Amino acid sequence: MKTLHFTLPIHASAQKVWFALWDDHHYRLWTSAFMEGSYAVTDEWKTGTRVHFLAPGGGGMYSSVTENTPLQKMHFTHIGEVKEFQEQPIDDKTSQWTGANEVYTLSEADGITTLQVDIDIAESHEAYFLSAFPKAMDLLKMAAEDLYIIVAANVAAPIEKVWEFWTHPAHVMNWNNATEDWHTPAATNDLRVDGKFCYQMAAKDGSFSFDFEGGYSVVEHPARIAYGMADGRQVVIDFTSTPDGTHVKEAFHPELMNSFDMQRMGWQMIVDNFKRYVEANAS
Repeated sequence: MKTLHFTLPIHASAQKVWFALWDDHHYRLWTSAFMEGSYAVTDEWKTGTRVHFLAPGGGGMYSSVTENTPLQKMHFTHIGEVKEFQEQPIDDKTSQWTGANEVYTLSEADGITTLQVDIDIAESHEAYFLSAFPKAMDLLKMAAEDLYIIVAANVAAPIEKVWEFWTHPAHVMNWNNATEDWHTPAATNDLRVDGKFCYQMAAKDGSFSFDFEGGYSVVEHPARIAYGMADGRQVVIDFTSTPDGTHVKEAFHPELMNSFDMQRMGWQMIVDNFKRYVEANAS
């Protein structure tokens, strides 16, 4: 077994690089350099838990999370092979990964995060990894330096109806809240390129309110909307017809005051509320 070392400077915070590494959407993006459709099945990457690193057909390897120190270090120890989604018995003669380590270390200074990757491989795989790993790291770098968080929902309604409910202020006022103790008492929407929207979001007890507003850069009925928020962050919403209705995918630049997981949860709750509202009222 041989250890390969890869180092990459990324013009992004450790928070963004970490999220790009282990968030499911971004993980699938950068690992596509090894095989299109690669993904991982995990218990939130918790230390001491199992991970299945899989290809679409159910082959791959199973490993243990040896260490997860958020924003600093992720260490896997590989155990054995997976075939047809099932862990295979450990056999040193056939498993070239048993006991191999894969370690990702992050260090941040002056707005640049240096990612160090140390990975044990069978020498027969050296040429492949020397070719594929830099490609994967380039994809990771692009994702981290222009990081979007993705939320989505499958809505059981036609795309035209979904577009209407997403964009019409009278509907927005009924779904644009994450929890029952919030609401949107007022909304305006000039749905055109260079047009602006303003949604007043408020706690129902009157304790707090703010205007969520932005300006449109893309309006492609009924497929895509893009806008910039007041603080300059960008949002893109894609609507795609499916056999069962419409897939809504919303991608947004995160702010840096709150955790990315918290932001994703909040935006996902609003999208889920939208789904419920459309499905209850679109017929």
